[in-house]
Amino acid sequence: MRPAVFLDRDGTLIEERGYLDRLDLIALIARAPAALRRLQEAGFALVVVTNQAGVARGLFDEAFVRQAHEHLATLLARDGIALDGYYYCPHHPDGIVDRYRRVCRCRKPGPGMVEQAARELHLDVGRSFVVGDKWLDVEMARNAGARGILVRTGYGAGVETAMPSDLEPAGVVDTLADAAELIVAAAHEAPRPR
Repeated sequence: MRPAVFLDRDGTLIEERGYLDRLDLIALIARAPAALRRLQEAGFALVVVTNQAGVARGLFDEAFVRQAHEHLATLLARDGIALDGYYYCPHHPDGIVDRYRRVCRCRKPGPGMVEQAARELHLDVGRSFVVGDKWLDVEMARNAGARGILVRTGYGAGVETAMPSDLEPAGVVDTLADAAELIVAAAHEAPRPR
């Protein structure tokens, strides 16, 4: 089984746009393709894990989320990058769309998306990392048995000083490119105990 890097989408891989509801707003964060290539060359699977509460809030539908991921895949393909999977949570307990209004295991910081990807893609979560721009990404890593890294892109710089006292991130870095270097350097460490 391969280790993976589970990537938050908005603010980590692509520029933060709030509730992204148009394909033309999708723009890769600088140096993201090079960071992804570095991780792939080091043997990591690359998997997007993203909360998409806009579905539950009625701002867009699941078809749009899938279109956004197809568009992102097209952008990455220009740099020769293909991600191994895209997972999203459409739920929110305060949603206005009945079928999506609920508490679920897949919404970050729950580990559901990581667990599903690990089953379907045969991934070794104990040797994996989660990279995101919110502490809930690092919390999801802990809940799944992976290591979490906060990036200062997106919301990261704004939330950095509000780290929950029970979290121990593997690092806090400026960009995904910096996270990639940290991950590759740490790749030979023993996996975290569950």
